[in-house]
Order: sequence, then structure tokens, then C-alpha cells
Amino acid sequence: MLNSKKRMSMPVNESHKEPEYWISLSDMLSGLLMMFILFLTLVLLDYRTVLEEKQGELDKLLGVRAHIIHALTQEFSQEHISIEVDPHTGAIRFQGGVFFEHDSTEITESGKEYLRAFIPRYMSIILRPEFQPYISQVIVEGHTDKTGTYLYNLDLSQRRAFAVVRYVLSEDFPDFPEREAMQQVITANGRSYSQPLEENGVIDWDKSRRVEFKFRLKEDELIQQIKELIGI
Repeated sequence: MLNSKKRMSMPVNESHKEPEYWISLSDMLSGLLMMFILFLTLVLLDYRTVLEEKQGELDKLLGVRAHIIHALTQEFSQEHISIEVDPHTGAIRFQGGVFFEHDSTEITESGKEYLRAFIPRYMSIILRPEFQPYISQVIVEGHTDKTGTYLYNLDLSQRRAFAVVRYVLSEDFPDFPEREAMQQVITANGRSYSQPLEENGVIDWDKSRRVEFKFRLKEDELIQQIKELIGI
């Protein structure tokens, strides 16, 4: 009987109790989840801030390009020679016969006269104080028709573009305020017949023979990256 009472008074086997470490693990997981939610919120807020900053920068850069194009259009849209201002890129196109005879890389006297009149006016816009910090390059591009091989025309177009740059940087060219600054950005490039122009959906090879003056902003690549980032 004594043994029976002793057995009845024995404490309940603690192996049947709920383990206390499960409570601690649950609290830890809850804490980790809250930290993750907080971290994700901060990341999203930071991403939104970056997007807003990039959008503002993009708007500013696109504004610079638009202002340059507007200024070029106002300056050169009423010219009497075969000159065209691209409303989207600001590229200025001279028909091939303006500077060169057919299949020649020597600038004609009339072509030199056009350059003496054009370059100071063009550079006075491109290198304005409000634009100059954004300008990476001024590119003189030569383009040909499809007469001859691609390599022949690549050489021809490159030598024509270089002839223009060589002349405007020569001692024979009249001085103008932006001359020294121009030397830091101007370059020459030949495109052969890789970029022909179309008229009513049909390639116009005569019109495709041309010399173009283009400007490139320092942030052109950045603009493309921003566009891809914000999905526009």
C-alpha cells in the first residue's frame, strides 16, 4: 500500500510536456520574417528613389538634346543650299555634290566656301556654354551610293570625312571663337553605303551620297541604360 501511494504521488513524466525550444524557434522565425519585410521595404524605397533620380536625369539630358536640335533647326532650316536638319537626331546633311565632285576626295572651292560659312555657326551652337559640358563628340560622316564595292566606298567615305575635318582644322581655315574647343571633340567617320536614305519607301542613292555633321552627348549610353531601367 505504501508503494502504491508513493507511485501516485510521483510527478508526471516530463517527457510528455511540450518542448520549450519550439517556442524559441517560432519567435526567431517571426523575427527573421519581420527583418526580411523591413529589408524588402527599404530596397523597394531605395529602388523607387533611384528611378526618380534617373528619370530626372533623363529628362534633363533629353532636354539638352531637344534644345540643341531646336537651335540648329532655327539656324539652318532656311538655307538655300542642299542642307537638311534631322528633327529627331539633330544631324545636318549636305548632299554629296556640295563638297565633292563625283568619286573625288578633294573638297571643291565652293565646298570650302560653304564650310567657312557653316562651321563657325554650327560650332557656336554645339559648343554654347550651356551645351558644351554635355558634348562628347562632333562627328563628320561620309556616305556614298552603291557604285563600286563596299570596301571601295568605305575608303572613299572615310577619306571624304577626313578631308572635311583636315580642312576645318587647317591654318587656311578662318579663325572663330570655338575653334580650339572644336579640336577636342571633332572626329571623322566613313560609312560606305551602309546607311542609305529613302524617299517614299524607296532608297534614293543620289540623296544617299552625303556628308553629315552629328553631335553625340557624353551621356548617350547612360540615356539608353536609363530607358531600359525604367521601361520606356
